[in-house]
Amino acid sequence: RTISVLVSQLDALAHPAQRQLLVELLQANPHDDTPVDSDDVEVEDEDVELLLDFRHYHLPELEQKGFIDYDRDTHTVTKGSDFEEIKPVLELIDEHRDELPDDWL
Repeated sequence: RTISVLVSQLDALAHPAQRQLLVELLQANPHDDTPVDSDDVEVEDEDVELLLDFRHYHLPELEQKGFIDYDRDTHTVTKGSDFEEIKPVLELIDEHRDELPDDWL
C-alpha cells in the first residue's frame, strides 16, 4: 500500500496543472473545506484545449485518486478523502516555491 500511495502522489504531481490545483486547494482552505472554483482558472483563447484537458482529464484523475472532490454541476473542487496523504508534499512545495522554476507552479 505504501508504494502504491507514493506512486499515486508522484503521478498526481507530475503534471503542472495538477500541481497548481493541489497547491491552490492547500492554500485556499487551510482550516476548512471552502471550495476552489474551477471556473476561476484564467485561460487565454489558445489555451482552450488546456481547459478541456483540465476538466475532462486532470480533475477526474485527481478525483479518482481521492485527492479532490469535483462537483461537475458547480465546477467546484474541495479536498478529497485522501488529501491528507499528499498534504505534506504540497506544504513542502508551497514553502519552497521561490526555489522552484517559474513554470513549475
